[in-house]
Amino acid sequence: MTGFDTVVVVDWSARSAPSPARPVADAIWIGIARDEGPAEARYVRTRAAAEADLVALFEAERAAGRRVLAGFDFPFGYPRGFARAVTGSDDPFALWAWLADAVEDGPDNGNNRWDVARTLNGLFPGTGPFWGCPEGEADAVLPARGTERDGHGMPERRRAEADLPRAQPCWKLYTTGSVGSQALLGLPVLQRLRSRFGAELTVPPFEAAGDSIVLAEVFPSLIAGAVAARTGADEIKDRAQVRVLAEALAALPSDALDAMLAEGDTEEGWILGLGHEAALIEAAGAQPTLAPPPLRDDCFALPAGVEWTPVDTALATLRDRLLPVVAASKVPLAEAAGRVLAADLHALRPNPPEANTAVDGYGFAAEAGQGEEIVLPLVEGRAAAGRPLGRAVPAGHAVRVLTGAALPEGVDTVVLDEDTRADATRVAFRGPVKPRANTRRAGEDVQAGACVLPGGRVLTPADLALAAASGHGALPVLDRLRVAVLSTGDEILEPGEPVAPGQIHDANRPMLLALADRWGHAGLDLGRVPDDRDELRARFDRAADEAHVIVTSGGASAGDEDHVSALLKEAGAMQDWRIALKPGRPLALGLWKGVPVFGLPGNPVAAFVCALIFARPAFARLAGAEWTAPQGFDVPAAFEKRKKPGRREYLRARIRDGRAEVFPSEGSGRVSGLSWAEGLVELPDGALTVTQGDPVRYLPFSSFGL
Repeated sequence: MTGFDTVVVVDWSARSAPSPARPVADAIWIGIARDEGPAEARYVRTRAAAEADLVALFEAERAAGRRVLAGFDFPFGYPRGFARAVTGSDDPFALWAWLADAVEDGPDNGNNRWDVARTLNGLFPGTGPFWGCPEGEADAVLPARGTERDGHGMPERRRAEADLPRAQPCWKLYTTGSVGSQALLGLPVLQRLRSRFGAELTVPPFEAAGDSIVLAEVFPSLIAGAVAARTGADEIKDRAQVRVLAEALAALPSDALDAMLAEGDTEEGWILGLGHEAALIEAAGAQPTLAPPPLRDDCFALPAGVEWTPVDTALATLRDRLLPVVAASKVPLAEAAGRVLAADLHALRPNPPEANTAVDGYGFAAEAGQGEEIVLPLVEGRAAAGRPLGRAVPAGHAVRVLTGAALPEGVDTVVLDEDTRADATRVAFRGPVKPRANTRRAGEDVQAGACVLPGGRVLTPADLALAAASGHGALPVLDRLRVAVLSTGDEILEPGEPVAPGQIHDANRPMLLALADRWGHAGLDLGRVPDDRDELRARFDRAADEAHVIVTSGGASAGDEDHVSALLKEAGAMQDWRIALKPGRPLALGLWKGVPVFGLPGNPVAAFVCALIFARPAFARLAGAEWTAPQGFDVPAAFEKRKKPGRREYLRARIRDGRAEVFPSEGSGRVSGLSWAEGLVELPDGALTVTQGDPVRYLPFSSFGL
């Protein structure tokens, strides 16, 4: 992390009206990265709102004792001589103050920038330097085209823009890349921030960076390639730019960022990071994509005309259309077990970090071990793990070494302790000894820079050992998927409550919450909801605010009291999947305010099977993990069955004496069969006759993460 606790990047806008309520490009976007964590991106509709937002942010960070770097994507200064021509001083802050007095910018983005540009042009001979305006605004003082200017005497570009040809000149006020208008409307905001925060706010390179709030000019296109690589599907480019650049600046080493802030012209200003693009791009790549794109409303839609969906088709649809919905953060290594790795992890150092001995014994140069009966003089001291010898071993000499010790200079071969005889000054052994025997090369396990763990992997204890050996003390992981679980139905009561005729205890909710926990997710218990559509809608609203995915049981059919499917249809994002499996229909899938909803059957056995077959891999995908299929194997059947074609069947089963036996009843309400079973027998879609001893496919519950 840099010497800043918070990094802010602002993509400014010169719109003359508020931006649309729905986020769009060419508006104001504010990216905020804190403490090496994922950057958030805020969409702001007006400059006045953005200024208020920044003031509140800076005040909160200052109160918390946090140092802030805030970058803005418009020029902080003008070509040499402009400030003096306008204010009589080369001080860029005098020009900021002049603009703050001259520019009028209302809460609706209405502004007088064309009049200000005319006033400024009037201070110079000839025509210009400012140009560009809408049709009807152009006149002899403010030309529509840059080619219509003449004799104003100002340089066309600052030195920063000369070093960056794709950057537009600050005189351009209209059409694509019109940073001139952004500067005219942005510098007054910066001046008001300077006035408000006083000496606590500094602006390099016009002055040295201070300890509280530092403003800097940025140019997000410096890392355009990194932004493109990390822009999510359907993500607005401006949004991606501010979050990726904020994360890149936050990831820079402190000394590197300090050096960048010290560069530039004290009159014209400078673009932070110009000339250091490689370092910025590398820093941008060090962070995972942190802002997952929203799921499409039709992500659960099946092909037209499909009535009964085969299991494989349903799984393929989920695999191909679901996307991760969780953000990322960095956690200490000790807290990372069971979390999903957010990005490929590369070794920071080799393992072993240096050549070392694999055994206790005596080390020497290989040439000294090529005789038959060898006696070598011993050097004083020994090499042990963590206690290197600290000096070279002369040719023809040996040294005492212990397992794990770094090989001293002059040593590349070790003879095993048991194969030697030694006294205080000599060691004897039989040769020849194979060169490099009983040693480990530096990096023979892992080379520095090698990818040691792929992103999307659920981290195991062994993975933590590898990460630690590779030099990592903290890991980028995805947040745990928050799974909201609720049950529906007037007949459902809490476990343990007295029941009346027609009522049952809720078996599904505790089961589904426990499944979410076993799969590494964070369960959110939303309780039970009676057959009341308004109450269910309110519970869905709460779930959408607090969770990444919603799971219900019951109410997924098309009956009068099946409110889950009715509400999802009302929201316009519901698909009723008639899965060709037994047990397990119906399965309602949809979105509620952008949050995926899995409506499972109400029967406990059907809900359990659907959760294992569909919810488990789907949740893994939403959590950013790899899509994994259960691993099964064939065993002889200890049962007989005639199966009709058309549906895949899952039978509760367990292995006894090497054969698969199944629960006597296939009824979906027989909850005892779930506890009795240790896995499922999977029977294919087609017709099948199973007799004793026939091979059947057995899927142990352990292959479902249980």
